[in-house]
Amino acid sequence: MEPVLGIGRSLTGRRWVWREAEERLGLAIAQRSGLPELVGRLLAARGVPLEGVGDFLEPTLRSMLPDPSRLIDMDAAAERLAQAVRSGETVAVFGDYDVDGACSGALMVRALRRLGCTVSHYVPDRLKEGYGPNPAAIRTLCERGATLIVCVDCGIAAHEALAAAEGRADVVVLDHHKSEGAVPRVTAAVNPNRLDCTSGLRNLCAAAVAFLAVVALHRTLRRMGHFAQAQEPSAIELLDLVALATVCDVMPLTGVNRALVAQGLKVMARRGRAGVAALLDVGLVRDLPTAHSLGFVLGPRINAAGRVDEPDLGMRLLLCDDPVEARAMAERLDSVNRRRQEVEAEVLGAAFAAAEAQHAAGHPVLLVCGDGWHPGVVGIVAGRVKEKFNRPACVAGLAGGVAKGSGRSVPGVDLGAVVIAARQAGLLETGGGHAMAAGFSFLAERREAFHAFLGERLAMAKGLPGAADLVVEGSVAVPAATTDLACQVERLAPFGAGNEEPVFVLPRARVVRADRVGKEGNTIRAFIEGEAGGRLKAICFRAKEGPLAEALLARQAGSLHLCGQIRAERWNDTVSACLHVVDAAPVQAG
Repeated sequence: MEPVLGIGRSLTGRRWVWREAEERLGLAIAQRSGLPELVGRLLAARGVPLEGVGDFLEPTLRSMLPDPSRLIDMDAAAERLAQAVRSGETVAVFGDYDVDGACSGALMVRALRRLGCTVSHYVPDRLKEGYGPNPAAIRTLCERGATLIVCVDCGIAAHEALAAAEGRADVVVLDHHKSEGAVPRVTAAVNPNRLDCTSGLRNLCAAAVAFLAVVALHRTLRRMGHFAQAQEPSAIELLDLVALATVCDVMPLTGVNRALVAQGLKVMARRGRAGVAALLDVGLVRDLPTAHSLGFVLGPRINAAGRVDEPDLGMRLLLCDDPVEARAMAERLDSVNRRRQEVEAEVLGAAFAAAEAQHAAGHPVLLVCGDGWHPGVVGIVAGRVKEKFNRPACVAGLAGGVAKGSGRSVPGVDLGAVVIAARQAGLLETGGGHAMAAGFSFLAERREAFHAFLGERLAMAKGLPGAADLVVEGSVAVPAATTDLACQVERLAPFGAGNEEPVFVLPRARVVRADRVGKEGNTIRAFIEGEAGGRLKAICFRAKEGPLAEALLARQAGSLHLCGQIRAERWNDTVSACLHVVDAAPVQAG
């Protein structure tokens, strides 16, 4: 494959490659749908068929929401939830400390409270209790009077813990993590990733599963005549939580997920949920929220609580209806997130150094450990190591002879399945996950054996390039990078996993002004000019150091090929185009 502009190695070490697309299909889409040719080409490159253009550009739940009954055990779950509502039972919602857990937990608590149930929630402490239900916590919920326990974003593998509820409370599991073998003996275990579930909905996050459970519950109650004297609550108002969880759990933004996020962003834009509105304000999101806002502003702050502070603070914020109280909680989460960033920075340098040595030694999978590394940041660090070396990466903190860690993988390499296999082989104390992410713990003396197991099972990763290819959608001259172009590209949003934001190359651009902005100076703001004229604002994040930052800030007037996203930015009722730089390469003389 011929690299873009002959760039075999950019300033960030990547090869630039064109995204493959059927040009005739792109033209047909544009003509039949009355769209600009560029939009037609972008849709064709994403595999959108002619008949699917409408649903892609205007995704609606009316046309795309699946029947909840497609999920195994969903009808049983809806019946048991309806019984709890009709009898006014006390229900406990057992959640998780990440964004999906906080969102699915808050969604279920709100839905059941609106229907008259007395509902409490429980989120385990990451350091003291670990992930998922444990027998002591389940017994505590039963002692507090819960006759129904709903596990969200966890529970599918908690056989022993959930057995503690037998004879005292029924259990409904709403999960999405990979399931191994038999499910726990509970009233209902709804999980699209159950081995025996034929729904085809494996890409749903837990909050989406919980949302479908609420839809099924309302339908069941409607059939029972429950809403004859009471108004049926709107399930649509819960979609902001589903959107937030879907984006932050890195679910593919295709199919029903695309509709859930698109409609959820509309709900969020109304700022009707005090906790979300407060987080948007603290994160300085002044425009309409986007998938980027969810993934990079709201998500990290909610996650921070479970990583280094009170595990249920994120869920409590999403349940808060008082704007003043919500603002105080949001500011606290913001402060906790800054502390999380400091802890992360302390671990990152050592992790990079250890990973560099392993990469140089030819390991297909990088496994780095450190004494005292905080378990709450190892997942984030693993993601950064994976990005830097383009290898599956596992990072763990050692304490008391036990390593607890997280792993992140690259496309096409199923890390979760191998971690599960390692646990089944006796190399791990705990272990599970999905293709792109996993969690695990092991005794320190088994470190080398675990690393060897990973390397053997994922040997194909050794052939990956040192940096992931940068996929480019098209070439745009600086004068053509207009506001109109940016708005056309925006029609393909929401962007994320499975629908990546288009990257364009702007050839032979010259940086005419550049300076550092932001509190830490990690962002570079610049203005560029093209070979044939034109002027465009550009910005580059996470540019504290490195060849890319140096090239943008260099005072000499050499030209650069610039790669990035062309976005429409809105400020005080004005819209302008801005290039978000992700890479660059010097223009070769001659």
